[in-house]
Amino acid sequence: MAVLASVTNLDIVNVRLPMEDEERLYRLAIRDGSWTQIQKQEADTAQPGAVSLERWTSALGAGESGIPVIDLEGKIMLPGFVDAHMHLDKSFSLTSVENLSGTLEEAVRNYSLASPSFSKEEIKSRIMRSSLQALSFGTTHIRTHLDFNLRASREVALRTVEAALEAKEALAPYIRLQLFPMCPYNFMTLDVEAIEEALRMGVDGIGGAPHLSSTANEDIDYIFQLAEKYDVPIDLHCDETDNPNMRTIEHISLKTKSEGYSGRVTVDHLCALASMTDHDAHGIIERMAEAGLKAVSLPAVNLYLQGRHDSFPVRRGVTRLKEIWEAGIPIAVASDNIHDPFHPFGRGDLMQIALIGSYAAHMGRPADLRTLLRMITDVPAEVLGLQAHSIKSGNEANFVVVDANTPEELFTMLPERRWVYSQGSWVRMAASKAEWQEPALAKFWKEASEQVSFHKHELAKG
Repeated sequence: MAVLASVTNLDIVNVRLPMEDEERLYRLAIRDGSWTQIQKQEADTAQPGAVSLERWTSALGAGESGIPVIDLEGKIMLPGFVDAHMHLDKSFSLTSVENLSGTLEEAVRNYSLASPSFSKEEIKSRIMRSSLQALSFGTTHIRTHLDFNLRASREVALRTVEAALEAKEALAPYIRLQLFPMCPYNFMTLDVEAIEEALRMGVDGIGGAPHLSSTANEDIDYIFQLAEKYDVPIDLHCDETDNPNMRTIEHISLKTKSEGYSGRVTVDHLCALASMTDHDAHGIIERMAEAGLKAVSLPAVNLYLQGRHDSFPVRRGVTRLKEIWEAGIPIAVASDNIHDPFHPFGRGDLMQIALIGSYAAHMGRPADLRTLLRMITDVPAEVLGLQAHSIKSGNEANFVVVDANTPEELFTMLPERRWVYSQGSWVRMAASKAEWQEPALAKFWKEASEQVSFHKHELAKG
């Protein structure tokens, strides 16, 4: 397939937009990289000069106006996927960090012990590779949580931030990253000024996992203090445990209201809600809604990590996805970890994550499938604070086309064939073999893949 230059002006016909009106096809127009027309068509009609997306290259498909016209032939178009919770810096580290028990506790311990040995170049390569892999599946925006190992040293903690900032800059023309360093638990005894240094370096927000701390409320209070000082949002791993008595979410909800931070606080995992009684869980969900919290569920990783200490019946840890959604709380599903001690699988494909969420939350009705599509597009866009992400006139054009005609077909087949347009360029197009369409992306992919091993490694025998 020929390499394509940036294409900031396009007309696209016979488009199916399941998040708008599934009964009609649409004609769309992009000018200077932004949507200028979203118009319903009368029928599936041939357009003079239009070329099928299957055949289109930059040398073909110019209409009478000189603008390329592409025929989607009824394929689904969705806004670019938004992954609201990843750990890009940890991805592909399973080759050097084991987890024989499969527990969250061992994953945390082993990664903390190993992190001082990771060079900035290795961390950057992991971020580059996993970001590009997600982009290839249709993700155009990612929020990633960064390891911030102050117990090892200030240099180790800031090394990850430096690597992430460099990767973010290199990838900026193709995919946008938000960086949230994780305050270590019990961090009040550590070099807390280093956290402020990370915020001054230009990260996008502040995170942590206060449920792991013996001083959880104090940690939460200080995180809010730092967020307010630097005017950044907060995104916290929250109650990632099967223990129904772990309820840092209650203090987070109270603090969000008292500090006037509604709409700027996201809580992730919320596994403890899955172990509570309905009465307790629904009361907490009500307080979350009153506080104006946003939420993210990580169904694949929670299914893998939780319930490890149970005998049968085994709890699986996925939060109350439907109840949180029905309470009016914006909740997304996201990837979390890829091939690391926390999760040996994953690939950064949000359609796969939405399908796993469907299984875990018993969301298989037609309406549920459409809700799940929102949980990987406009809802996580809201979580990230993106103001103009949907397919609407005036918004920047970032989208993915999938080789399916209905949401039912999309979830049943998980089509591998996808066409990804981001920030004025076709960055990936499906053919007999998908290829990167931008030379810089092909170069980034080659270099990152060479730096990040994906081979089986020798684990300690235990």
